[in-house]
Amino acid sequence: MVRFASAEDVTQIEHDMPWPDSQPAQTIYQLLSDTRDRHGALNATSFQMFSGPTDPAETLTWTELHGRVTQAANMFRALGVKETDTVAYVLPNCTETVVTLLGGMVAGIAAPINPLMEPEQIAAILRETKARVVVTLKAFPKTDVAQKMAEAVRNAPNVQVVIEVDLLRYITGIKRFIIPFIRPKNPAGHHARVLDWATETAKHPSDRLTFPDSAGDRVAAYFHTGGTTGMPKVAQHSYSGMIYNGWIGHTLLFTEKDNVLCPLPLFHVFACHVILMAMVASGGHVIFPTPQGYRGAGVFDNFWKLVERWQITFIITVPTAISAMMQRPVNADVSSVKTAFSGSAPLPVELFRRFEKATGVTLVEGYGLTEATCLVSCNPVDGEKKIGSVGVPFPHCDVKILKTDPHGILECETDEVGEICVANPGVRMGDTYTETDKNRDLYYHDAYLRTGDLGRIDADGYLWITGRAKDLIIRGGHNIDPAEIEEALAGHPAVAFAGAIGQPDAFAGELPCVYLELVVGAEVSQDDLMDWCREHIHERAAIPKHLEILDELPKTAVGKVFKPDLRKRAIIRIYDAALSDAGLAARVDHVAEDKKQGLVAHLKRNGPVDDAAVTKTLGEFTRPWVWVA
Repeated sequence: MVRFASAEDVTQIEHDMPWPDSQPAQTIYQLLSDTRDRHGALNATSFQMFSGPTDPAETLTWTELHGRVTQAANMFRALGVKETDTVAYVLPNCTETVVTLLGGMVAGIAAPINPLMEPEQIAAILRETKARVVVTLKAFPKTDVAQKMAEAVRNAPNVQVVIEVDLLRYITGIKRFIIPFIRPKNPAGHHARVLDWATETAKHPSDRLTFPDSAGDRVAAYFHTGGTTGMPKVAQHSYSGMIYNGWIGHTLLFTEKDNVLCPLPLFHVFACHVILMAMVASGGHVIFPTPQGYRGAGVFDNFWKLVERWQITFIITVPTAISAMMQRPVNADVSSVKTAFSGSAPLPVELFRRFEKATGVTLVEGYGLTEATCLVSCNPVDGEKKIGSVGVPFPHCDVKILKTDPHGILECETDEVGEICVANPGVRMGDTYTETDKNRDLYYHDAYLRTGDLGRIDADGYLWITGRAKDLIIRGGHNIDPAEIEEALAGHPAVAFAGAIGQPDAFAGELPCVYLELVVGAEVSQDDLMDWCREHIHERAAIPKHLEILDELPKTAVGKVFKPDLRKRAIIRIYDAALSDAGLAARVDHVAEDKKQGLVAHLKRNGPVDDAAVTKTLGEFTRPWVWVA
């Protein structure tokens, strides 16, 4: 590892380790083989079906993981998968998920799909990626993945083979004998051939590929992004971009001595690229607790005991998980932990401080996005952590804050807010999405990916995110397109206009909220409108947590709903409620736009008030506040 404490260190790393000269391999299989040769006897991955600190776990060494990946890649090729064919998977976390991702990228193009999506969304992604093979679950108690997949495959005629993973092999004791009697009937009724994972992989050699490895860089993965209903966009990721993410992790953070706890899903770039690829590059050990990760039963109750069990050195987390952790005592020895990394959504200041105080562990916040194959920046592990910033751009990651004016596209001054634009080895210029139309107007200067996020860079080179040009609602790291909520409500005969935004939330960062203007003369209750939402918005995460009817929505000169005013209303409502619940004599006087911080709540005292208590109460949220002068 090298020193990473400041922007100056990044410049030195770029000088000493130029890219692509420092790229450790040309393909995923080369990188995995090199790690097997260097660290074959060391632990690579561990998976626990259940969350208890003494529950059974399956651990693979790097030699064993290399063998399993080789077998899977050979199997996919035998089923007709070529380099340009897609192996999709709809799986919770387990050993087979890791093997499918890596093996799928060796044989063809891997396409992870969120198993929480609805069948029509899954089918749309299967069609868009032209998936030939799908790996998913065999019917199992307490999960409907198999049932969803049967329906999705019926609507994806390109899928030729479905390979089923049976979670029963992870079950021990009396449950292993009971489950076959209560297991749901395996759904059928689609056109694809159905095979068993264990039976099929066992047919193939684990000591060699039965086909030549790729000659060099190519598209190796499709990751979907955005949207909660309809068709999410599909981003293309290359070997070089994923290996770059792994190289960053190994160069700046991880060695073969590290144990990393990652309860994040293996359909998301954070777990797949930032963590798994960093382990493949470094030889470190990653632990995945329960198929559902942080959503798994008992994970939060047992979290610190799992840290002690595995002698964890790095915790991988998100703000919603940190909030849940802080509701439990730190009831185990966590002295092995060096750092915790938080990503996917802004981290409230108070939550940051509470975590560090309770655990004694340094918390580092970072930034990435699927369209850039992920990593962009993070607060330096060895340097100053500026609370609220997302740190310093990584080596070989060029971040510019750009704006448009009558003279063209210009770079913003220090601390001036504009659109965050990124150029790094993970950005596929002109070719980010599978659909050509979605790549139009996505780049500046034919080099920089437009992220859609608004931000600024300070005098020390730290990046700050101040808003989102794309208006996405980010609920605990999950992207919700407000248009989906608005379109659903627009179908109600009493609704004239709808404006959906993300309202502040102490746990999820944001929750969906919608304001409505009714048709003149129409009458409808909020309860009826919420029933309409539950019926017409298929993704539960997108159903509004607050619905309010206004006499008239604020609009622009051309008649579009003016969302900044709606966001101000939501901030006032949420912050006033939090202050009132805490018994504090303060209220929001107004919310104003600040060019550095975005929307800022201005508070007014209504009597004697404990400033520290106000700081603690509003520190649970990500939006800043100040006292009225």
